[in-house]
Amino acid sequence: MSTEHKGAYVEYAPLNEPKPFGENVWIVDGPEIRMDLGPFKVPFPTRMTVVRLADGGLWLHSPIAPDEALFAAIEKLGEVRWLVAPNSIHYWFMADWIERYPEAQSLAVPDLDVKAKRPFRIDTKLEDGTRFPWSDEIDWLLVPGTSFSEAVFFVKAAQVLVLVDLIENFEPERVNNPLQRWALKLAGATGSLPIDARMTFRPKMDEVRVQVAKMLDWPVVRVTMAHGKPITEDVPAALERAFRWAS
Repeated sequence: MSTEHKGAYVEYAPLNEPKPFGENVWIVDGPEIRMDLGPFKVPFPTRMTVVRLADGGLWLHSPIAPDEALFAAIEKLGEVRWLVAPNSIHYWFMADWIERYPEAQSLAVPDLDVKAKRPFRIDTKLEDGTRFPWSDEIDWLLVPGTSFSEAVFFVKAAQVLVLVDLIENFEPERVNNPLQRWALKLAGATGSLPIDARMTFRPKMDEVRVQVAKMLDWPVVRVTMAHGKPITEDVPAALERAFRWAS
């Protein structure tokens, strides 16, 4: 994975700066990375979510590539106490954040202890039903797949749903390459889980339906994800469309 490639997308500027996304919730858009997709390396935008808990500690979801300015901006919000790798794709920079904040608790989906290509310390696995000190403030569940599973989170006070890949919401007008723009539309990555990625959930569809139904019962008013435009309007209808594949 590399962060050297730039320019595939029109950025959600400013980058590497926390932007308010609800009560004690911030999103931070990061630089593009190139992710392995079979034999290819494909550019993707990045985004992490930051939640300030009632005790003042910070909960960081899907940490992005850090630099000193970003560390400083985060530290102005509070003390980093939780670092979350929510699926087996979004973990690459966990090691950097753990090195900076060694006292923070590192959480990861169950398969990352064997699948991570860049190892990092995992303190607790995100196994369904596990409670954490923050569980009264952030609800969560695990949507199980084969090649990857995803832990999804609901910040109760802000009514924010936090995803990484279960919805990809690329805006075609922000994609600079016409061929890539066409491919993203064809793949269904403009408001849902891409069609190819859905295959990982097919063998466990009974469990997936149960978990998605629970998620859709949360009173969500905003949705953020790793790739594309956050959803802030007509949210119930947008979620119903996005998860029609799991109905």
